[in-house]
Amino acid sequence: MLVKTFGSAVHGVDATTITIEVNIGRGIKFFLVGLPDSAVKESQQRIIAAYENNGMKWPGKGITINMAPADIRKEGSAYDLPIAVGVLAASEAIPCDRLHEFIIMGELSLDGGLQPIKGALPIAIQAKKEGYRGILLPECNAKEAAMVGDGFEVYGVSDLTEVIEFFQGFSTKKPVRIDISKEFEGHLENPDFDFSDVKGQENIKRALEIAAAGGHNVILIGPPGAGKTMLAKRMGSILPPLSLNEALETTKIHSVAGRLKVDTSIVAQRPFRNPHHSISDVALVGGGGFPQPGEISLAHNGILFLDELPEFKRTVLEVLRQPMEERRVSISRARSAVEFPASFMLVASMNPCPCGYFNHPERSCVCPPGAVQKYLNKVSGPLLDRIDIHVEVTPVSFEEISAEYQSEKSAAIRERVIAARDRQSQRFEDRPNMYCNAQMNSKQLRQVCKIDATGQELLKNAMDRLNLSARAYDRILKVARTIADLDDSSAIQPHHLAEAIQYRNLDREHWNEA
Repeated sequence: MLVKTFGSAVHGVDATTITIEVNIGRGIKFFLVGLPDSAVKESQQRIIAAYENNGMKWPGKGITINMAPADIRKEGSAYDLPIAVGVLAASEAIPCDRLHEFIIMGELSLDGGLQPIKGALPIAIQAKKEGYRGILLPECNAKEAAMVGDGFEVYGVSDLTEVIEFFQGFSTKKPVRIDISKEFEGHLENPDFDFSDVKGQENIKRALEIAAAGGHNVILIGPPGAGKTMLAKRMGSILPPLSLNEALETTKIHSVAGRLKVDTSIVAQRPFRNPHHSISDVALVGGGGFPQPGEISLAHNGILFLDELPEFKRTVLEVLRQPMEERRVSISRARSAVEFPASFMLVASMNPCPCGYFNHPERSCVCPPGAVQKYLNKVSGPLLDRIDIHVEVTPVSFEEISAEYQSEKSAAIRERVIAARDRQSQRFEDRPNMYCNAQMNSKQLRQVCKIDATGQELLKNAMDRLNLSARAYDRILKVARTIADLDDSSAIQPHHLAEAIQYRNLDREHWNEA
């Protein structure tokens, strides 16, 4: 007897429906075809043990299983459940009249229990798009899959017996329902880090507020103990909350990577990724034999913080250049290519020299001749050119540290950032997947960032004096547009441009004078 069940393969952050054809005929052989990997081939042993521990027997007949389309490689152990259900239906142990209505996914334990799977959200999205009635998957993945909304039934099951009862019509299980607004409310941010903890550094806070308002990349340069890491870790507390579309995009990536916590339905807070400087280029941008998202994709719609930037390997930093520009990363292999979103905000910090005290107002640099330039050259000019805001962090005086005054709280800064982002949302309402000024391309930049004759002259003088590139010209206009949004100004004024230009001065002061 021939029976078909349906599973799904995740490719990048999207899913493809897989038809699992099970035919039971004469003989005693077992064939599993359709380009399965080792984990899929090993499913027979797991299924046999699960059958025996639940009072069932593996059919003593010839079994052929085909996983179509056969030219897509099937990875992982999540096909255990659809194969097990297909074998039962083909041997007439359970009815097969409803199998075509559901996607079935899950890894079987030897006792018949189900282990969590990766990619539940993209699988459910694709199943709903293709008109399936619902999906059966491990219970701990059910809330995640239920984020697809109404009109699609998501059943969380804990073991093989529950699946059998479901198709026999004996199950009383109800579809999992999620109140999306309630889920967001349940994950409202209560940050452990607040800008009120930082004494002084008002100019740095202003620069980070501008970066958060426009989604701009920023680099903090200063001596040890000046507060670079402390400030960077508080960036998340002033970013606006995720929109529903942003949250779903982010959740899909974390789901595919297997980074969602058990029983978590959605990533409701902006990611903050802080990889160690020993990270490899593959771990940073993604890849591997079976391509997985890297740190830059896990930071999608959030922050990628690179502390002590020159300590990262040169090859690791250089692979950031294309994703920073394109806001996505393409990973090509001989047989396929995968694309992952990577619209992150880069926050980097570094010392100005190996000892950390070059250009320090009170302490002398002890680095030997040439060491400063060699250290700074670890960060290439093209990478630095893609960072919109460069800020010098100076040490805080004893008087500022010991003062009893209360610094401005993150909540107050965040309100201004949200107001600026709302203006940008209105500006880009006809452009899907564009949420902030930093995402504008050159064509949109010319339409949105128009400046008057005074501003043109100011920008021309700055480019000549600082020897800035055409890319730096675009970045200055984007930052000036964000500053104008914070001021609730419809046009970019000369003082907005002047403030944006000052965030490029470190190109000259540190990289050319060292």
